[in-house]
Amino acid sequence: MPRGEGKATQDTTTNSSGWGIPYGYASRRCATYRSMFDVDFGDTGLVVWLTGLPGSGKTALAIGMHTYCREEQIPSCIIDGDELRKGLCSDLGFSAEDRRENVRRAGEVAKLWADQGYIAFVALVSPYEADRRSVRSRLAKDMFLEVHVNCPVEVCRRRDPKGMYARADRGEIPQFTGVSDPYEVPTTPDLRLDTHTENEDASLNKLRMAVFKKRSSPFRCLE
Repeated sequence: MPRGEGKATQDTTTNSSGWGIPYGYASRRCATYRSMFDVDFGDTGLVVWLTGLPGSGKTALAIGMHTYCREEQIPSCIIDGDELRKGLCSDLGFSAEDRRENVRRAGEVAKLWADQGYIAFVALVSPYEADRRSVRSRLAKDMFLEVHVNCPVEVCRRRDPKGMYARADRGEIPQFTGVSDPYEVPTTPDLRLDTHTENEDASLNKLRMAVFKKRSSPFRCLE
């Protein structure tokens, strides 16, 4: 029987495995992949980009925020620079070009999570301003929060939780940010946390307020 005769039918696009998707499903709701999740689930995604010197407290803040989100049943994830270099970015070194690619990959992963309604906490040195701007440009204005985790290199050296500064001083780690490679301080971050003058709880409270103020911005579908 020809389509449309005898019973109502709905246009579908079907892949080779036989799965059918109602034609225009996404476009009837909204015009972007990101907005599809906003409308269907009511979640508003966000990339929280924590940048700063090694040892400044980026990972600690990301873990603290992720823990809080889990307690409040808010979908979130952590994208940590050290963990990325064990897998996804294990082929990269520390040249300017490799650092740029490292940041790009982290940004694309974070964007995928944010598009699905998650708050993605990215803890990454990301030393160059241009690379951070590039990540921001890939996201909608209401989906990116740049946080400068500010701590002088002298304090970071004293903390040195992973012994990286000591190794860099011995020449075991070339092009180490803060020792033999520069860090470009964000000129206009959305939030600056002075982790050398305030305790972790104080920084977390400021970060939590900034995140949920940003996240409360309504996400609208394209007409």
